[in-house]
Amino acid sequence: MSQSAAALASETEAETAIDKTVAARIVELLAAEGIDTIFGIPDPGFQKMYRVAAERGMRLVAPHHESAGGFMADAVTRMTGKPSIVIGNQGPGVANLLPAAVCASKEKAPVIFLAGQRERVLDAQVRRGKFQYTPQPRFFEAAMKYVGIIEFPEQVDEIFHEAFRQAMSGTPGPVYIEFPKNLTNVEVNLGPVLAPERYRLVSQKADPCAIETAAAMLAGANMPLLLLGTACRHSRALADVETLANKLQCPVVPTWGGRGSLPDAHEQVLLYSSPAANEAIAAADVVLAVGTNIGEQIHYGTGRHWANGHTDRRWIHVERDAASIGVNRGIDVPLVGDLRDVVPQLIDALGKRPPRLRPAALPGWKSAHEEARRALIDAAPDTFPIHTGRMIAEVTRVLPADTIMVRDGGCTALFELAYNYWKTGDQLATLDFGHLGTGLPYAIGAQLAAGPGRRVCLITGDSSMLFHISELETAVRKNLPIVVVVNSDAAWGMERPGFVMEFGFGSEVEVGWGAVRFDKIAEGFGAHGEYVDRTEDIAPAIERALAAGRAAVVQVAVDPMVNSLEAPNVEEFMTWYAGSMY
Repeated sequence: MSQSAAALASETEAETAIDKTVAARIVELLAAEGIDTIFGIPDPGFQKMYRVAAERGMRLVAPHHESAGGFMADAVTRMTGKPSIVIGNQGPGVANLLPAAVCASKEKAPVIFLAGQRERVLDAQVRRGKFQYTPQPRFFEAAMKYVGIIEFPEQVDEIFHEAFRQAMSGTPGPVYIEFPKNLTNVEVNLGPVLAPERYRLVSQKADPCAIETAAAMLAGANMPLLLLGTACRHSRALADVETLANKLQCPVVPTWGGRGSLPDAHEQVLLYSSPAANEAIAAADVVLAVGTNIGEQIHYGTGRHWANGHTDRRWIHVERDAASIGVNRGIDVPLVGDLRDVVPQLIDALGKRPPRLRPAALPGWKSAHEEARRALIDAAPDTFPIHTGRMIAEVTRVLPADTIMVRDGGCTALFELAYNYWKTGDQLATLDFGHLGTGLPYAIGAQLAAGPGRRVCLITGDSSMLFHISELETAVRKNLPIVVVVNSDAAWGMERPGFVMEFGFGSEVEVGWGAVRFDKIAEGFGAHGEYVDRTEDIAPAIERALAAGRAAVVQVAVDPMVNSLEAPNVEEFMTWYAGSMY
């Protein structure tokens, strides 16, 4: 190295060591919250921040679309229980964040949307035709728990602290921070960065008297039932949830989104809307709802399956947001707090009481449930073209037991819910919002969070795969060995039934689209690609994809009529839109 180069390197190191700029302060604030990955395209407005983050050893991931970056960040929060961040550059880049922002709001994901903006003085100027400028916050206000604008450099700590405070308090959710690029290199001296527990609530236990009341109610119940929602997984409280289930020795019914909180094979688990689960619900005299808002997909705990048997059953609800208690249905014992704190409280309280015996009916329900599930999977026919249910069964039987499952698509999702016998506690999907196109970004985010020790498999429809197919390059660039299985019917499969039911066969308009070779596209991005059109070739193709050591796409050509017109659980799915009818 030349003398001048060495001097320059020395100056750079010294500058980094004492960097007091707003950009560097933001990186420190993120690190204090345990954030080690930043998603976003490195536009000049954020390049200083990216340099500082890279020097700190943070991981930087540039997606090909800001919305995909938002979905990746969403996946990281689900896999870690921590907040995450995505960046959008002024104007168009921020606009591209909107789909991910709305989805994060509905999915209750604590994602920080950091929006670049031109100088604040532009807000006060009376001008027309400002380039790459629009008043951005107004587009995000309805979706965000908090919108903060850094007007002055000295505000950076308080704005970020409030953002994290809002994102992680009560029901989690996304927040928006606007960062004018002219503040990037302004120096600030704000003292040491505070740890999260110094400025926000990081632990929230329930009232001890309410815990005792709940424990007594559960101990005295003839047939308690444990209802598990998505927050059980997103909070990373799976071990405590399983301990609670073992203490109660009662039927455990996951919601559609809570499925995977315990493995399907767990001897107490009965999947919601199955005949066995319906019998358990009818018999239940006390329901302990954990990590669920008791929403429309489970009929608000009042209609359909809940309208049978003990309709006067009592309810205990573990909920972080006090304002959500009793909204969807009456609650007898509210346990307001973070389930990561409340579930251990319940375990301790139950431990002081005599052990519960497993209900005599539960083994029979579980046996009938297992027999029905296995019969459904075994009965999926080996046909040409391939039956979608058989495709799901063939794919999942050769995946490692701890595979992180990601789901995307319409009919594909219904088939996967029915034919995948889940072995793992991790599944990512948008069951609260049903947002197509999240699958590939979710898979990337999940693999980044999980590291190389676990595999990630995305099962997606072909239409949903096309939303963000460019992110295959991101997976290749970041050396992420995700396995993507494309359920390929060359159509908007879930749209076909509506035409057929109303107008008859052959009435579809703009449902089908041209044949696309996803395997060839994958190879073009540098990924492993396979095309399968026979059942016996599915499992070997998945095994080769797992062994490839890089991102892989396996396209499976399925029967389009079976895929769209024979999707399972359609009747149950339609009740999700029924509102108060059930």
